[in-house]
Amino acid sequence: CWLNHSGGKNGDPRTTTKFIELVRRHRCIKAWFSGHFHLGQDYQDSITFPTIPREEGPYPNRGSCVFAQTSVMRAGTSRDTRQQSRLLRGNKDGFEICTVNHAAGGTVRLDATITYTDSNHEVGVYAHDHAELDHDSFMKVYSPSEGDECYVGYDGDGDGVSIDPTDGCQVDEETVAWWHMSDGRVLGVYDGRLIEYEPSTLAPLGLVVGYDELQGKKVVVVGSGVPDECVASTASVSQAVGMEGADCAEFEGEEQAVLLVDEETGGITVVQPNED
Repeated sequence: CWLNHSGGKNGDPRTTTKFIELVRRHRCIKAWFSGHFHLGQDYQDSITFPTIPREEGPYPNRGSCVFAQTSVMRAGTSRDTRQQSRLLRGNKDGFEICTVNHAAGGTVRLDATITYTDSNHEVGVYAHDHAELDHDSFMKVYSPSEGDECYVGYDGDGDGVSIDPTDGCQVDEETVAWWHMSDGRVLGVYDGRLIEYEPSTLAPLGLVVGYDELQGKKVVVVGSGVPDECVASTASVSQAVGMEGADCAEFEGEEQAVLLVDEETGGITVVQPNED
């Protein structure tokens, strides 16, 4: 668990990216199963297929690998009452991912079929309808993609490090926006929350500010100005397969502050930088 963000505050940044880089470099890795979340396997996000080729559209490179979440077999450790495990069936065309339902006598359900088109590419197809994760303790997180309309860039006429991601508006449940920080981190607002994303895959890492604290406030990013080569919008970024964003992996970036502004009270909360 926590493979992609367990390097610690002063850890080597390569510690948190080496696993996804292995997947990108070695397209013989076809499936990766993770059992950390203790959630069932009935939700669409429990299986993620490889992304389409770069030339065909947005490209958070996941190599040639299917990522599958694995549930738990015992009721006492399940967060949503489901008792499930995965079954993998190989065939001449690729493989199938199935669910074994331990609460129903071990019945088997086909979840997805993955068919190889050649040694480096495949097509994945979901095999059943997905349940909605409808529970107060859980939330569905928007995952950005390069080029989508919710991305907030840095104004070419500005200082290169200050932006207003929510466009001067107070955050509510309909606000959706994401942006790059100068140090390479990716933040976003969705469902009334401030979320951090993994820079190269744009997968959600964790919650930065919760719903109650963020509601009704504006999110503002400010900085002191930096040379062009250090600005998120103009910095050179490697396009080598498996090394997206590696150029800036060790660059701490120009200091920026993420502020929560309450216009009613005039209060300002500094979210970043902080001691964590």
